[in-house]
Formats: sequence, structure tokens, C-alpha cells
Amino acid sequence: MYIATVPNRNSPPAILLRESFREHGKVKNRTLANLSHWPAARIEGLRAVLRGDQLGAPAVPLEQAFEIERSTPHGHVVAVLGTLKRLQLDRLLGQESALRQRVMAMLVERVVRPCSKLATARALNTATQTSTLGPLLDLGAVDEDDLYEAMDWLLAQQSEVEAALAKRHLAEGSLVLYDVSSTYFEGRCCPLAKLGHSRDGKPDRAQIVFGLLTNVEGCPVAVEVFEGNTGDPKTLASQITKLRERFGLQRIVLVGDRGMITQARIDKELAGVDGLDWISALRAPSIAGLVESGALQLSLFDRRHLAEIASPEFPGERLIVCKNPLLAEERSRKRVELLAATGQALARVAAAAQRAKRPLRGKDEIALRVGEVLGRYKMGKHFTLSISDTAFTYARDEVSIRREAALDGFYVIRTSLEASSLSAEEAVRSYKRLARVERAFRSLKTVDLHIRPIHHRRAERVRAHVFLCMLAYYIEWHLRERLKPLLFDDEDHAEAEASRASVVAAAQRSPRAAAKAAAKQTQDGWPVHSFRTLLEDLATLTKNRIRPKLKGAPSFDLLATPTPLQQRAFSLLGTSPLL
Repeated sequence: MYIATVPNRNSPPAILLRESFREHGKVKNRTLANLSHWPAARIEGLRAVLRGDQLGAPAVPLEQAFEIERSTPHGHVVAVLGTLKRLQLDRLLGQESALRQRVMAMLVERVVRPCSKLATARALNTATQTSTLGPLLDLGAVDEDDLYEAMDWLLAQQSEVEAALAKRHLAEGSLVLYDVSSTYFEGRCCPLAKLGHSRDGKPDRAQIVFGLLTNVEGCPVAVEVFEGNTGDPKTLASQITKLRERFGLQRIVLVGDRGMITQARIDKELAGVDGLDWISALRAPSIAGLVESGALQLSLFDRRHLAEIASPEFPGERLIVCKNPLLAEERSRKRVELLAATGQALARVAAAAQRAKRPLRGKDEIALRVGEVLGRYKMGKHFTLSISDTAFTYARDEVSIRREAALDGFYVIRTSLEASSLSAEEAVRSYKRLARVERAFRSLKTVDLHIRPIHHRRAERVRAHVFLCMLAYYIEWHLRERLKPLLFDDEDHAEAEASRASVVAAAQRSPRAAAKAAAKQTQDGWPVHSFRTLLEDLATLTKNRIRPKLKGAPSFDLLATPTPLQQRAFSLLGTSPLL
């Protein structure tokens, strides 16, 4: 560090505290503080300290000439906030106001340190702050009620924000990915909280269901919250309305899984709608029906993995049959294990009914125990059962097992698009892109953003919380795209996908991503991080409040020198730690 005197035309010169550093082999300088208002004697005293001069008798070592009053994590906040502003998400939220600033603070905090609104409020206040986020946004004193008010304001902006995101990331005729998930709820007071099919393994907890729309790359565009007992197909109609009416898209290709775009939904909501096409898949019973009708010849796949067929049962549709040998192997292995486990459990029930001491009696009691076993392993279709008041017998249904095994590794993609619009290979590839929505759900629920558990009681607050988390994932998605060279993420995924021998085969990492994962280092020698650990590394770039031990000298802020890795991260993000 040094003190520079900078001429200022007809005004007194500016006295600046500066720091010199090297970046990519070049010497650069940055200004840390403006000392122009200091008295000359104080400036000379600080200059002497920086030179290492003695400050009197006895001599004061340089490391004792300053005191760090506080050191606050800074780098991770600047990375996320800088990305938010680069994406102009602040402008999408509306005119600058205290409410908008609080929403921005909650978005950044959700990415860097997801927590409750009470903990967020504490983290933003000066006395208890855990980062520089509050001062950077000039929030002042806030409490949880201020954040709840900001959430209510955010919900009112949802339609406009989603329409703006759709305009950015969706175009006429583009593929739109849609899937739903659920998350459990703390308490039962919210009208949205219902018992339903739990994807979190908590069937005894009330939950909500939410559906996520993304573009073909998995970038989130819109989210909608439903009652916890809403079935997946019932959420589809509102998404079509949203895409066509709110977003103004007349030509859409909607991609949904086999549980979403069912035959009933196709007949009632999709068929005959001009400009609306779809890609989905057939359920296992429908595939078995194709085999029985002769439309699907399994022998065709002895030497090939993909073929397009037609069936009068599915008029106006293209059916693309795929066979994945690795998937067939995995399903066979899993079936063998589940059949064995089911047989062992049923044997214990049969033995309990036959034991001499306190035998299991009563048809209902025996059936209840058998039902627990079948519910756990889902193999009831492959067993024949006989239950009486005093006995229980079972046997494997070998015909049923062979019938299912014959279809191992087969799946059928169905689409309303003509071959001239989309090839068979691209139809399969498009359906597989639903994995990107699943990746978004993992990030939202478990890995990064921790949308669950939900504690809000009012339906509007729940919707605002989910929308807030979706916008946080929008920021994270763009952060990951920029930071891929430093993450385990595959930056050459598109090239690896294009070079895959068959679209049916399992996806493979690109050679560079495989080498990066094996060595835990990039080709440039940087350590490879997960998204979370890279944020933790950036958080070690602190903003420090320095107090000189000179009589009358005021305190000043000094940013820690970024490490080479941190400089690389900020360079990739196109932002500066001095934000």
C-alpha cells in the first residue's frame, strides 16, 4: 500500500490510499480510500507507517500500527449480487425502492446462505450482519416483518417478471420443459397444505405441489404452486394457458414425462389445439399392448437400438421405440433383488401364521402384514397369494415375470410432431432433457437453495417463497454457466452430446470433464470446486474495518487482496470485488 497525490486541475490534489498488485503478469493499482480530508500531519504519519518508519520510542512494529475492528465476508455476496445486476433482474423487479432492495437482499441471501426470514433479517442488520450484503444495498435496519412485506410486494410482480423471463428465454416454436415436484410443510394451517403423494419420503406430512417451466437448457422461466393433493396431469392446463395467453406464444412444443402428459390430457387438452405440439412417453402397460398387438416386434432390436413405428391405437402420433442394453441389465438386476427380498419377507409372514406359539391369525391381520410387504417392494404383480384365517401361501408368477423381463430396457417416446419438424433422434434427446428440470428440483430442494421445509401459513406467502426460490435458482443457473471452468460441471456437454454414438446410450462426460473430475484440477491448475464450496472460498475475501493507531486517525475500510482463484472467478463472472 502507498499514498498517492493525484493532480486535480484547479482544485487541491486528491490524496488517495492505493494498493498495487499483479494480475496476469501486469502490475495494476486500485484505490482503497480517499484521504483528501485528512490533515497533512496525519497523512504524513500514515505515510511513515506504510514506509515502516519508527513512530517514536520505543519503535512500533508495522503490524501493531493498525487494528482490525471487524472482518466481514464479502466476495460471495459481490459474485451473486453482481450477477443479479448483470442479468438486469433488479430492473425486471420494478423501479428502485426499499421493497425492491429487500427482495434483492433475500435473493442473494438465498443463494449464499439459505435460511429463514428471521435469520435473514438478522444477517442483514449492521450489528449482527454475516456479510456485506446489507451495506451494499443500503438497507438500513430491517426485521422479518419488513421482509414479509417485501415478499407480498414480490408476489404482485410475479406475472410481469415471468413474462419478461419468457420473452428472454422462449421463442415461437421453442421447446418448453415442464415437470412438478412437492415439498413438505410445517403445520397444517395453510390452505395449500394437503396430504398427497410425497416425493420427500414424508407421507405423514402435509405438502404443497409446484410446477416449474424452463427453456430447453433448463433455465427457469415460471413457477406455479398447487395444493398438495393435486395430481401431476391436473397442473398441465394452467401451464398451457400461461404459455399461450400470458406469454403470447402461439407455437409451443411442450415436453413432459409420461405421468404428466397422459392419454387423458392429450384427448382433453392437447389434441387439435393449433400450434401446440408435445413430446412425452408411453407407460409400461401401453408398451405391453403394442407388443401384444404386433405393432412392436421385439426381434427388431437384436441389432438396433432405435426404430420408429406406428399404431392405430395412437392416431396422429409418432412412436419412437428405444432399447438401452445397460438399462435392461439394471432393471433385470433390480427385479431379481426385489423378488428375492419380497419372497423372504412373505416367507416370514407365512411362518408367523404356522408357528405353534401365538400364531398370526385372522384373514384381515394376515392381509395387513402381506400388504406392508408388497407396499415396500412393489412386487405384488409377480406373486399369487392365498390368504385364509389360519394360513397364508404364496408363489411366484413366472409368466408375469417373463412378460415384464421381455420389455427390460425398452421405452417409447411419443410425439405429435411430424418427422419433417423433428427427427426421431432429436425427439428422444428432447425428452431426455427433462433431466435438467430434475436437476433444478434437486438444487431447489436439497443441494443449494433449501426451499423446504416451508413454515409460512398464508397461501400468498407460500407462493411468494416458492417464486423467490425460483428467482434465486435463476441467478444460480447463470452463475454455474459462467463458473463451469472452475466447477465439476461439464463445460463441453454439448460437444459430448453431439459425439455420442447413439442417443439411446447413456450420457457420457466429455474428455475434459472426465480429466477434471479425476485430477480434481482444471487444465490451468486451478482446484475444481462444487458450486457451494466455490462460494465458500469467495466468502473468504473479506472487507475489513481498519483503525490506525495514530492519535485522531479515523478508521477506514480495506478489502482483502483476492487470491488468484478468486480473481479467476470474478473474471469469469465479469464483475469486480469492488462492487
